[in-house]
Amino acid sequence: MSNQRFPEEFKIEAVRQVTERGLPVADVAARLGMSAHSLYAWIKRYSKPEAQRKQEDDQQAELRRLRAELKRVTEERDILKKGRRVLCQGVRLRYAFIRQLAASYSIQRLCQVLKVHPSGYYAWLAEPKSARAKDDQRLLGLIKHSWLESGGVYGYRKIHADLRELGECCGRHRVARLMRAEGLRSQTGYRRRPGRYGGKPPTPAPNRLERQFNVSEPNKVWVTDITYIRTYEGWLYLAVVLDLFSRQVIGWSMKPRMSSDLAIDALLMAVWRRKPKQEVMIHSDQGSQFSSSDWQSFLKANNLVGSMSRRGNCHDNAVAESFFQLLKRERIKRRIYGNRDEARRDVFDYIELFYNPKRRHGFAEKLSPVEFERRYFLRQDGL
Repeated sequence: MSNQRFPEEFKIEAVRQVTERGLPVADVAARLGMSAHSLYAWIKRYSKPEAQRKQEDDQQAELRRLRAELKRVTEERDILKKGRRVLCQGVRLRYAFIRQLAASYSIQRLCQVLKVHPSGYYAWLAEPKSARAKDDQRLLGLIKHSWLESGGVYGYRKIHADLRELGECCGRHRVARLMRAEGLRSQTGYRRRPGRYGGKPPTPAPNRLERQFNVSEPNKVWVTDITYIRTYEGWLYLAVVLDLFSRQVIGWSMKPRMSSDLAIDALLMAVWRRKPKQEVMIHSDQGSQFSSSDWQSFLKANNLVGSMSRRGNCHDNAVAESFFQLLKRERIKRRIYGNRDEARRDVFDYIELFYNPKRRHGFAEKLSPVEFERRYFLRQDGL
């Protein structure tokens, strides 16, 4: 019932059950077979005067109309820009051009701009093809889906792993050929800005990790680091904690200032999520946030033992640096943030909705960090 479109009268009566009779929102929603979120939205809407609701509805309708018109004009401009040489070609070449752009624009819009009839295009599209060509088209659809789901960052190797997991029997070179022909490629290239890094901390810890990045079980070694994100409102600083076993981000914190609280809050999230029963090594660089007395006290209180990179040596904390490179290459460098809140939402989306549960990691047997740990625990349970 939650997928049905409810009439206006139904919504008003449902709201009255809460506002006039004083029934709990959760109870009313459960009885009506709908979500509490929808009922709250109805209460917010119908608590306004009818004239105000009508005015807002008219404004929304006009806004939708203007957006549709803007989309139409923009699409026609882009299609003409891409296909200006095709307009003077034969009809079959226009059909081929339409097929090439069919994933980006509607067939109706393409046919209208290129001055051909949709029925003629579909008749041309129905021409018999070889079995190999048909299979290539089918495979290309799966490739595009995997590539788009990754946010346009996967290359042919990771997409090939996606296809094999779906049960497709195809070679990596075939996937590479189809991606190359379609103009799909991985997002690569991000250079760390030059600068002088280092500085002697007041209370350094020994380098207990010593670049031993291969760990046999979860909650044995964590690494942490801090990076910065540019917005038009100012810098946003991000601290993360990763488990070396699966490369999963288990703790993070974002603040407008780089303080010791930034690093401690990220580590607090990791401790709260994992609740480790044994002693855990936490490796960091020699930044002031990781050498403060508050940081050292937190480590002692939570059965954590500190480890620090050598001064000015980023390779000692390569895993954290590698994650920041991925984050900036695959997400941050492809965005422009108007304020810190936009950056917070986007970084949260990347970490919690893509990187941890979905993004295939070469170190984790080309599985996502969450899936890699899940399979590890299944093996431990003998399943």
